[in-house]
Amino acid sequence: MPGVVSRDAKTSLTYFSKTADGGQPYNYTYEPPAGQPDTNIQWDTYFVTVHDARGRESEFNVDDNGFMFLKSPAKEKLFEDDEAITTGYYKEVEELLRKEVGAKRVVIFDHTIRRPRTTEDSFLKPQREPVLRVHVDQTPEAGVARVHRHLGAEAEHYLKGRSRIINVWRPIGNPVAHHPLAVADFRSVNREELVTARHIYQDREGSTFSIKHSPSHKWYYLADQTPDEVILIKCWDSDLTKSLLAAHTAFTDNTSPADAPDRQSIEVRCLVFDQE
Repeated sequence: MPGVVSRDAKTSLTYFSKTADGGQPYNYTYEPPAGQPDTNIQWDTYFVTVHDARGRESEFNVDDNGFMFLKSPAKEKLFEDDEAITTGYYKEVEELLRKEVGAKRVVIFDHTIRRPRTTEDSFLKPQREPVLRVHVDQTPEAGVARVHRHLGAEAEHYLKGRSRIINVWRPIGNPVAHHPLAVADFRSVNREELVTARHIYQDREGSTFSIKHSPSHKWYYLADQTPDEVILIKCWDSDLTKSLLAAHTAFTDNTSPADAPDRQSIEVRCLVFDQE
């Protein structure tokens, strides 16, 4: 687009390598049993180019690429009050998904706020640092299990139609300088590069995808993404004729000013249905 200067980022991304014990990959979400590592996954780092989508936002959509970039200012600004998030902001996210991806029903089951550990607001629902590993939050099996977990007796009705999990990712407070979010075009990722990992909670077990490296992967981000902009990230789709997921990761942007504010963000995880 005329007037837009592309800022492709040459950086490194961390991919799945192997497991330390040769067994199935796993991650604990809590303190593991004594003597058990919290994960058995080992990682490798590869140099890549993450392409700047600024000025090209309209080229991407969740059905083809697995992600999309949208201008979507939120009424909620601070994200410091859990009730304001789960009532007011959740409604904003639901309206966004109805408008942009044709959702007939949206069930929001989780959100995560990411802020520096030094921020004195540990009372907020839950806060973590950016994830610097290529991954997908849900496998298809985990997606179906989520529908059953959150819809109960209604689950079978919704599973007869199209079901999706879409994350809505937004910066908080300031444009993203350090650790922006990169998303991989689904069409550049092969099925054999997806590695199922057990995701172990205290009361249940889910599964995620870790990703093996391939030089064919096409990576994108939105340079200087503002709090008025969101990324929709698909994690699961029951419609096998569409893109099924978007691998994603935070990364180090070496072009960012060293004194820029640390990244803050909120991601809201949503079950999205095409029927009432």
